[in-house]
Amino acid sequence: MTQLEFDIEGEVFVADLLEDEAPESVAALRDFLPLESELMHVRWSGHATWVNIDEIDLPEIPRENHTVYPSRGDILLYPGYRNEQELLVPCGPTCFKSPAGELAGNHVATLDASREELARIEEETLQTGVKDIVVREA
Repeated sequence: MTQLEFDIEGEVFVADLLEDEAPESVAALRDFLPLESELMHVRWSGHATWVNIDEIDLPEIPRENHTVYPSRGDILLYPGYRNEQELLVPCGPTCFKSPAGELAGNHVATLDASREELARIEEETLQTGVKDIVVREA
């Protein structure tokens, strides 16, 4: 199984790519890796963080393996159907939404991080702001 590394300010987490469940989304994700950006706390979705990827020219991506209610650690690629493009990193109870309402993102990978690690990352982004992040193939 192919994996991604999420390097959040020097702390590295691994995520298994879901190539069979979301092949077009995974292919689009691979095309823009490595990604150096900022991990931010969500405003609308609950206990989660996100990476804005609006500057990336994504191809047309269908809804595949999509969900509004991702589990903790389920990485979603949202190609911007009704809102800005992003990678969502759920850290606890999450309902993916925006001012436009609920959104369904494509579940592309599952992060191997504990409940405590994800809760800490989410809390730190809420309390102190953005964190530097690099996403790359492992």
